[in-house]
Amino acid sequence: MFTRKIGIDLGTANTVVFAPGRGFIINEPTIVALRKPENVVMAVGLEAKEMIGRTSEDIMPYRPLKDGVIADYYITKALLTYFIGKAIGRFNVFKPDVIISVPAGITQTERRAVVNAATEAGARNVFIVREPVLAALGAGIPINARSGHMIVNMGGGTSEVAVIALGNIVSWASVRIAGNKFDQAVSDYVKKKYSLAIGEQTAEGVKIEIGFALPAKNKLEYQLRGRNLVSGLPKDVVLNSNEIAEALQPLLMDIAAAVQRVFNETPPELVADIMSKGIILSGGSAQLQYLPLFFERYLGVPAFLAEDPLFCVAKGTGLVLDHLDTYKQALLNKR
Repeated sequence: MFTRKIGIDLGTANTVVFAPGRGFIINEPTIVALRKPENVVMAVGLEAKEMIGRTSEDIMPYRPLKDGVIADYYITKALLTYFIGKAIGRFNVFKPDVIISVPAGITQTERRAVVNAATEAGARNVFIVREPVLAALGAGIPINARSGHMIVNMGGGTSEVAVIALGNIVSWASVRIAGNKFDQAVSDYVKKKYSLAIGEQTAEGVKIEIGFALPAKNKLEYQLRGRNLVSGLPKDVVLNSNEIAEALQPLLMDIAAAVQRVFNETPPELVADIMSKGIILSGGSAQLQYLPLFFERYLGVPAFLAEDPLFCVAKGTGLVLDHLDTYKQALLNKR
């Protein structure tokens, strides 16, 4: 099947690719492995992630996006070339139209970098849509309605808060706190409390398995293995979910404070709408257990987890692709 349109949720931690009629066709880490000093691309995506902490010093894994925007143009182009090529197939001679998600606060320079990288990677036309809008569409929010809706999209590099009404973002905030910072907080907590060094993938595994936003009576446990910082020998430690909640608490409070700032900048009529409808949470990092309850306790506003939160942005690109002519003027910026 020839694919002439694809949507790319280009995330700091993971990239999800959507194709009309085929659904989610790619979901891989946003990582490129380079061999130094030649800067030769050795692997991309899942294969590159599996190299982290397991290769010699001349093979380096890179995350080309920082806080949702391009930090390394060359590596980002290699990444997009891989994903676009994999999506359209080896024998497809047609260049696809590509929709790419970007943070709400992206600058014109950063926007041009994304468009140029995608064009050089094999796209025919490149359209840029802000992530909160796509997340809201993917979560089933009627963005063109007169009433206000709030979306909190928590990804790998950033958490973005936006109030949307009549198809536009009315007020928003972005904080550079999300999944990657959660992983680092877990690693730092284990290092401080147990004098144990653990790797990036181990910390992520702990977060996924027993990540709680609030302490709970029914604790979950996770056994991990790391390097004892005192003896230098391997050591096993059993963590529980309440410890993870303790480690993540300061970061979650910062995100909640960003939500509060957005409320302060939102017209009262729209705030009243949100109070009655609640806050919608999307993104992979929104899957922490008890996260809706955390926001409800801190803000006094109901909060709900979107269906398939990890895929909301990619699902939003699919909806735009299905109605490209309808959304072209209202949402898309072509460069």
